[in-house]
Amino acid sequence: MALDSRASVAAAVRVLEAESEAIRNLVDRLGEPFLRAVDIAGACSGKIAVTGLGKSGIICKKIAATLSSTGSPAFFLHAADAMHGDCGLLSVNDIVLAVSKSGETPEILHLLNMAKRLGLPVVAIAGERSSSLAKFADVSLDVSVEKEACPLGLAPTTSTAAALAMGDALAVALMERKGFNVEDFASLHPAGSIGKKLMRIEDLMHRGDSIPRVMESTPMSEVIYEMTRKSLGMAAVTDERGVLLGVISDGDLRRMLQKAADPLKLPASRVMNRNPKTIQKEELATAALSRMEDMKITSLVVVDAERIVIGVLHLHDLWRTEMF
Repeated sequence: MALDSRASVAAAVRVLEAESEAIRNLVDRLGEPFLRAVDIAGACSGKIAVTGLGKSGIICKKIAATLSSTGSPAFFLHAADAMHGDCGLLSVNDIVLAVSKSGETPEILHLLNMAKRLGLPVVAIAGERSSSLAKFADVSLDVSVEKEACPLGLAPTTSTAAALAMGDALAVALMERKGFNVEDFASLHPAGSIGKKLMRIEDLMHRGDSIPRVMESTPMSEVIYEMTRKSLGMAAVTDERGVLLGVISDGDLRRMLQKAADPLKLPASRVMNRNPKTIQKEELATAALSRMEDMKITSLVVVDAERIVIGVLHLHDLWRTEMF
């Protein structure tokens, strides 16, 4: 490795070690102030206005997004814009979450005073424990760092990493306090890769005429035709009401052809697996994928509470959503 390359890697290691150490140091500060912050934010019946300026403002945008996506409605309020009309975004049921390394940024302190006049609680994430912001907020979370990872000690690096980590810690603590679960998460993430992972079975399953379906008495020659026509590598065997009695898979066909003297004349009941794997339409796609992988199968029959077949989910349906 060339000298310049080694120097670059060494610089990167110093940054990562400095930032990880700064975040580890936050663990010892999760005492009474943090619990008070969770209480204040958890009691908020409006929204959490996350405010900051400069690099802290960028961190605020991410914190606000994380809060909103985990069940605590929030928005980013630019501290400078707030002094020029955007403070009208605040309502009486909101709280203010202010992020600042120095804790002395004039725009943030002006906004703090305005919040106090409106009677809004203020939670601070401050890089200086003795700063004005830390003193006058209702509660302040200490994210002070010994030094920045920048070799000049100037560019916000370690300090922004610590502030971001504390914001994530607050968001997740609120998430658990509120009992925010995977179904809630799915409702807030209907699109993108997360939304696809949280799709329900009923959104992906084959239904109606696309379900390969035969009766117990159906001869295997017709079963094979049905399986080939529907292209799911299986057929559900049902009674006249549609109640699931068994499943015939491609593997069952191969075993039948090896063992039976005249396999095409056999009824479906002689070949089917009488203990098929099923799933409910309300379950998540991720649960179906996990079950298929654990059981080493490629399809699941979707049934209702009375075991009536309402759909079939194939492994290819999951991959086609580009979920993973």
